[in-house]
Amino acid sequence: MTTTDFALSTQGLGVTYGKFVALADMDLNIRRNTVHSIIGPNGAGKTTMFHALTGRVMPSSGSITLNGKDITHIRDDERVRHGIARSFQVTSLFPTLPVAENLRLAAQGKTPWQALAPWRSAESNRAALNTAAEVMERLRLTGVAHRPAGELSHGQQRRLEVGMAMASHPSVILMDEPTSGMGVEDIEEMKALIRDLGQDHTVLFIEHNMGIVMNISDTITVMRLGRKLVEGTPATVRADPEVQRAYLGNMITGDIA
Repeated sequence: MTTTDFALSTQGLGVTYGKFVALADMDLNIRRNTVHSIIGPNGAGKTTMFHALTGRVMPSSGSITLNGKDITHIRDDERVRHGIARSFQVTSLFPTLPVAENLRLAAQGKTPWQALAPWRSAESNRAALNTAAEVMERLRLTGVAHRPAGELSHGQQRRLEVGMAMASHPSVILMDEPTSGMGVEDIEEMKALIRDLGQDHTVLFIEHNMGIVMNISDTITVMRLGRKLVEGTPATVRADPEVQRAYLGNMITGDIA
């Protein structure tokens, strides 16, 4: 497998805060058009790694490559233009704006000089409007296009936030606990959405629900104390005794839906 097979890679990635090592020597190779999950106990460094990948924090060591381009020292807004997008564990929507407007702004926001052009009417940016319509159709949100985002159900809000990440036409989508707080039906819809996204995007997500991780991941990376512990297919991770001893216990060896 060559470097061109990878959408996102890190080499020796590290983040330190004074003497505290939050992330150390992380080597990741995320294959294109796959669903790759990151799991680990609290404090394992999962969120720190996401912050480093998206530019929210600058690495203390190592490098990050996105579609063959070194983005290690590129600002977070520039990384969006290079093809990386993120949805957060806590929804970050414009609650008083309609669903369609949330998506239009997300599509338009990929290019800052368009996002900050108040003299232009919304209708003048046909590309952003078309993107919003396409995303709503894919996420089955067309029926609530004109409803304020704050009035949506929790599951719909989570799908909308994923849609806002999709609206920038990224090659790589990072998702932080996408099923957090969801009921059973909403979880099934999100699982189907993540699988679908893997057809034309590369998906990297953090998740605590082992049933979901084992069910939809092509590759799983297990982290502990800021480092990679084990990596492999769901079957490989499920059977690894080191993973079981580290934190999963019987959770991962039992029946997975």
